[in-house]
Amino acid sequence: MRSICVQAFAKVNLSIDVKGVLDNGYHIVEMVMQQISLHDDVFAEWDESTPGPLEIRLTTTRDDLPCDERNLAYRAAALMNELYPHEGTVKIHIDKRIPVAAGMAGGSSNCAAVIHALNALWELGLDVSALNSIGARLGSDVPFCIMGQAAASENLRDTFAGDPLACHCALATGTGTELEPLEGLHACIALSKPDIAVSTAEVYQGMDSLEIPERPDNDALIIALKEHDLEKICQNMVNVLENYTLMMYPNVVYTKDKMQESALAKHVLMSGSGPTVFAVCESEELADELRDVMLEVNTESYSVKTTE
Repeated sequence: MRSICVQAFAKVNLSIDVKGVLDNGYHIVEMVMQQISLHDDVFAEWDESTPGPLEIRLTTTRDDLPCDERNLAYRAAALMNELYPHEGTVKIHIDKRIPVAAGMAGGSSNCAAVIHALNALWELGLDVSALNSIGARLGSDVPFCIMGQAAASENLRDTFAGDPLACHCALATGTGTELEPLEGLHACIALSKPDIAVSTAEVYQGMDSLEIPERPDNDALIIALKEHDLEKICQNMVNVLENYTLMMYPNVVYTKDKMQESALAKHVLMSGSGPTVFAVCESEELADELRDVMLEVNTESYSVKTTE
């Protein structure tokens, strides 16, 4: 029997731009994705002593999450077994900390962690590029999560130390799966998620009929990240999806306004399609203070750091 624990990190978006729509309905994006220290723990155990087709058993610490084919982590195990058939039983347990349906890639990160775990347990020896190709079949955020876990998860980073795609920050283009590693943001972050769910599909579809008054200058943002210029980084952090989500969801507006009014944040932005809002802070103390302020508004509020 073999086992491994993979840290499944959340992400925030330092920028998001929508460039157009493909014939299949998928949107063309250009965005900078940054991994943060908030993470779930994904435990995977493979028992090869029982013969026959692989059995997948999934459990989580959240009663409201499905533990069958509706869960991306389950589908990751099924796809890995389809590509690399094994016998026995795979037990997966997810210790959840990342808020659900939050715009922080929690489900995608769990999915990526299962792909990594089975690559290790089955001794497949796949590099990040090969793992990304598998992850892209399951979701557009999964490849970035694979890259971030390869760089930061305690039981993976030595294995992928020389892999050029192991990184904490990346520029995502196309449908979000074409990824270029970047120098990342080094900062303390306060997060706050309103107690609502926002449909990513709804937001992207809603964007199709909206005028976008301001778009991110991702070239300038990438230069600022390389120069570690926090002032310029913040100046170029723009998420065009805010144009729809803030119009339709007052709770997100209230959360963002509250964080901005605190005067504790350097810059405040919505992550992904929402509803989570995050603030870049100049110190851990300020991030902690802002978290405490936001806990009075939203119970899922955190002080974290970017991974490095």
